[in-house]
Amino acid sequence: MECKIKNDLGQITISEDVLLKVAGYAALECYGIVAMSSKRAKDGFVEWLGRENLTKGVQINVTNDGIDIDLFIIVEYGISIVEVCNIIKSQVCYKIENMAGAKVRKVNISVEGIRV
Repeated sequence: MECKIKNDLGQITISEDVLLKVAGYAALECYGIVAMSSKRAKDGFVEWLGRENLTKGVQINVTNDGIDIDLFIIVEYGISIVEVCNIIKSQVCYKIENMAGAKVRKVNISVEGIRV
């Protein structure tokens, strides 16, 4: 679904793929995150995704109130998972709101694994 933003001069339409990439890159910039993972890894199998498949570790739901973002990540062992998630949330909100001009309603993070 596309994100549509109206202003005085007209309407801006941002594709979902762009929002997925912005959220994914913003998350990967944060310290403590190793990689994105596939959505909802099953049976203990986690697929690690490189930068070319970045959007598979992110889900976006565009509503009238804002954007809901779901991230599926793998974190580094020995790092506080709570702190990493808090940093990721603030970084993703900041990047989406400043780059796309869209309001982020919530960011949900699923930690799918830990890399030793």
